[in-house]
Amino acid sequence: MKNLKENSLIVSCQALADEPLHGSEIMAKMALAAKRGGASGVRANSPEDIKAIKNKIELPIIGLWKNKLINYEVYITSKYQHAKAVLKAGADYVAIDCTDRRRPEPLSEIFNKLRTKFPDKGIVADISSTEDFKDIEELAPDYISTTLSGYTEKTQNRTRPDIDLVEKLNMISNIPILAEGNYKNGKQAKKALKAGAYAVVIGAAITRPQVITAHIIENMN
Repeated sequence: MKNLKENSLIVSCQALADEPLHGSEIMAKMALAAKRGGASGVRANSPEDIKAIKNKIELPIIGLWKNKLINYEVYITSKYQHAKAVLKAGADYVAIDCTDRRRPEPLSEIFNKLRTKFPDKGIVADISSTEDFKDIEELAPDYISTTLSGYTEKTQNRTRPDIDLVEKLNMISNIPILAEGNYKNGKQAKKALKAGAYAVVIGAAITRPQVITAHIIENMN
């Protein structure tokens, strides 16, 4: 397992099936570009993308597998089999939706299986609030990430990016915090680091041209 570098930028290289840049080869090139720009790690979705990226770069990879399941709101690596596939594909860490929403398998079972079967791999807990953190603190993830703040019913009205959550988590947690979710520039990333983040994850503002274009046009009008 490769360690994530403190005070650094991790770039999320993801493109879903309905996006123009969807495809493992494209995401691998995006990861290589991020590395050349100075990224210290990559966050990637699906075993296929992870394998392709692993063949291009040697940076630490936070892997996940987005799957929308009927009757469940959680969709980031919601089952053990998804987590297993992510780690077997070459990810150093697996990111798991650890919000308090209804899920197909208990988090404790997923964590316990992963710790037993993949002792040399790490777990990133994607959360949306301090309440989420308190619920899963005893599971001892390697990192906690603010990925889902603003994306759950209870947090949909929170400021984005949620730097306040980073600050609050820093006060109650000894687990390193990854600031993630709607970060768009270096100024916001710097504020998150000052608030106590271990590192910052930025995705759409770097790797989704359609989002970047729309944002620029919005600010032109």
